[in-house]
Amino acid sequence: MALRSRAHGSNVNEQTLLATDYLNHFNEVVMLLEMLPDMPEMLEEVKAWQPKSYPDHFRTSTIADRELAIEAYDHVPRRYREPFDTTVDQINRLIVTSIQRLEADVGRGEPELLRANAKSLSRIIQRLMDVAGGIIHGSEKTMAQGEIDAMLGH
Repeated sequence: MALRSRAHGSNVNEQTLLATDYLNHFNEVVMLLEMLPDMPEMLEEVKAWQPKSYPDHFRTSTIADRELAIEAYDHVPRRYREPFDTTVDQINRLIVTSIQRLEADVGRGEPELLRANAKSLSRIIQRLMDVAGGIIHGSEKTMAQGEIDAMLGH
């Protein structure tokens, strides 16, 4: 396939046709969540984060291979695309839930609770990002919603 040959030596994985740069969209908000206990005034910046689709991320990206990443996304093999999209949906939902939970913690004025929740929620998001990264690199493993709920204590 022509896309696979174009992906060779680029930021786009030749096997999956996905690029890890997409995870930077999540890295940014995770970093903000981790900073929130020490800088609760960052809450508005955290709340401004919005989920962004894979193509939308690359439309605003500065990486050299952004056009290839956008084009290749429509050709990602189903065995990678479905678990990737599922994992991204889980990450998006978890980040939105985390922001709501941490906003409530800030409002309660309980810095230790805020710190504990920010730490645990960031770790769970990072685990899901690791799953997404694995898929980008050729793994087909995902996390079941029950596993995520168990980590959240639901």
